[in-house]
Amino acid sequence: MSHSVAASSPQLMRTLNARHVLEFAWQATVFTASDLMAATGLTRATVIGLCDDLVGLGWLDELGNARTGSDYRKGRPARRYTLRDRAAVVVGVDAGYDRMSATVADLRGRVLGQADENIPAATPQSVERLADADDRRRMARSVFDRALVESGIDASTILAVTIGVPSPIDAAGDSPPHRTGFWQLMNPGLLNEFDQDAPLVTVENDANLAAIAERTSSKGSGRTVDSYIAMLVGEGIGAGLMIDRRLVRGRRGGAGEMRFLDYVDGVRSADGLALIARQWAAEAIRSGNLPFGSPLSQLDPESLSAREVTDAAARGDETAAGILERLAERLARICIVLGDLLDVDRVIVGGAATATLPTVIERAALLIAASDDPTAPDLVPSALGPEAVGMGAVEQALSLVRERALELTPGRMSPVA
Repeated sequence: MSHSVAASSPQLMRTLNARHVLEFAWQATVFTASDLMAATGLTRATVIGLCDDLVGLGWLDELGNARTGSDYRKGRPARRYTLRDRAAVVVGVDAGYDRMSATVADLRGRVLGQADENIPAATPQSVERLADADDRRRMARSVFDRALVESGIDASTILAVTIGVPSPIDAAGDSPPHRTGFWQLMNPGLLNEFDQDAPLVTVENDANLAAIAERTSSKGSGRTVDSYIAMLVGEGIGAGLMIDRRLVRGRRGGAGEMRFLDYVDGVRSADGLALIARQWAAEAIRSGNLPFGSPLSQLDPESLSAREVTDAAARGDETAAGILERLAERLARICIVLGDLLDVDRVIVGGAATATLPTVIERAALLIAASDDPTAPDLVPSALGPEAVGMGAVEQALSLVRERALELTPGRMSPVA
């Protein structure tokens, strides 16, 4: 062993041990040196020294003596510590197609402030998108700043920002070229927009973040299975692939893109259920073949929504009910194909479809269960609602902070020299 390696070994070991202590602190509420000794196998002197270092760096707080008044006992009082969960914050941004939101959270993931804004988005009847790249950058900055104001936290305490976008993301935070420019529009340089706001800034695909949230949230449907797909269904379809408890991104970040559906019989596109529901309903209305006074015939084909199609079916409209049945068959076919390809335990459907087309998801689940395909996955609606991507963004940002904590100082906007 060279002298330089030997000389650096004690420092390397101390860094590794400090990482173990911080990992324990992130999981514990209040802990003692004895707790750390039992968890890490380190000596008391080493544990105390590491905790003193981490207190000095701003990661831990040493609490008051646990022994007071009548609680007095002989022996050395236990030194108690806790993570300084308000020493720094992270921000998760969901820069979605038709809505943006931002969430500020402390180091334990507790929400301190939130803001959101709806985005004027193109409709099938319009060839122009009302929110261009500059608009999207401005809106992302707006929700970020307003969430920070609501949290009451100083911007200098932000350690990590993660932004979720509805497009594939490569290792550099960019989206690959798309024939219509849609991916670049959804990710219009957001990494550069926020790169001065925190030491750790990342852009990630929104469905990947939803997949993370399904595993880490207490209400997530991915907590009890090893392999699942978090599918965001609305105007389009995107998927986050969690295979054997690991997120699969692919070389260019496109592992969960659904373009292959163009080649699947009975599907033939990656259009979302909400978009197709409107298209099919508008075609039926314009055909002039609907019964007089039917709920669907009373809708405006230029402005109808997927929810209105669901409501029309609930009021007994047979054409609307037929549209929902066709959508359920389509979703079931997609899930069965994905099950054959990836052998996952579960498909979790999130996005706008959970609110606007819930009966489609329920019916598709029944169709899958009744199939004789041995690899057919369970199909369940997400319980996380519209905040799923933001929750995943916060968790991703926290994960980055935990991985690089010893390179950072809480309250500063640059890595430790």
